[in-house]
Amino acid sequence: MSDATIDLIRDQIESNPVILYMKGSPDAPQCGFSSKASQAVMAAGERFAFVDILANPEIRANLPTYANWPTFPQLWIAGELIGGADIIIDMHDKGELTSLIKDAAVTPDAPEDQAS
Repeated sequence: MSDATIDLIRDQIESNPVILYMKGSPDAPQCGFSSKASQAVMAAGERFAFVDILANPEIRANLPTYANWPTFPQLWIAGELIGGADIIIDMHDKGELTSLIKDAAVTPDAPEDQAS
């Protein structure tokens, strides 16, 4: 596991109240699970960061170990791993995801952006 990559992941999670690690971007997801997860997060109407793990192979290789979660997408809110697509969609369907995101969001109505 690369220390520099782990430091980057930790910084991304700590610097962004809501961050989605996914395949592709919210506007151009590269898998069905990432598409459904990003739609559920976008439905909350708050700014969130995302990382395209296909464009970041070091993050793709190291995040599962850091998170102790083997699959993507991964949603992190307020520094805590929420889970993958099934959990995200279930929470959205139950109305739990929006309130969690709104509570964590710092600047409402700002455009989503890619974490660096």
